[in-house]
Amino acid sequence: MRPLADYKTLVFDCDGVVLNSNQLKIQAYHDVAIKFGASEVQAQALVDHHVNLGGISRYPKFEYFLREIMQQPVTEQAMQALLDSFTAEVKRLLIDCEIAPDLMLIREANPSAKWMIISGGDQVELCDIFKQRGIDKLFDAGIYGSPDNKDVILAREIETGNIAKPALFIGDSRYDHQASTNAGLDFVFLSGWTDVEGWQDYCASNQIVVFNHLGSLI
Repeated sequence: MRPLADYKTLVFDCDGVVLNSNQLKIQAYHDVAIKFGASEVQAQALVDHHVNLGGISRYPKFEYFLREIMQQPVTEQAMQALLDSFTAEVKRLLIDCEIAPDLMLIREANPSAKWMIISGGDQVELCDIFKQRGIDKLFDAGIYGSPDNKDVILAREIETGNIAKPALFIGDSRYDHQASTNAGLDFVFLSGWTDVEGWQDYCASNQIVVFNHLGSLI
């Protein structure tokens, strides 16, 4: 990692980085599964699948839930019911969750850098929540999410020049690290709000720079 002031672009994951929302997302997956008719064991299986695939969008997770856990066909009707229910739960939970307290300190440490969100969360939902929370204007290079995955978004934004290098990706999942590294971005792992089990071993084996919270980057 370079000094923070050297980066032209800062890319932030959302859950566990900007918002303290990982545990709320876990609760949302559990509750949506129960409402759909899953047993407690089946709901926990969806939660486990979600945690194992940190940073991946909800679409393939709910396809897996229907096909592998519920042993049902993946129909448009079932997917829409799950997605609508999940969106409602997420909006209800995230509208009041904690925002990273050091965002403005990061901005002051590098006022010229472009800021961007690249998340596994739904893009329309993210834009709405960030606007309601009053932090959307901080991310002047855009707020991006699913249905496109992070690899697609990174490649596209680099191609258009919206991500200028050197760029730093700040994330809290294995996928954040893999996607950013593949795209040629530097990466730091935030551990304070992560829900990744065994992150210490993963970061050590991959020689990843780890900070507890955003303020530690300064």
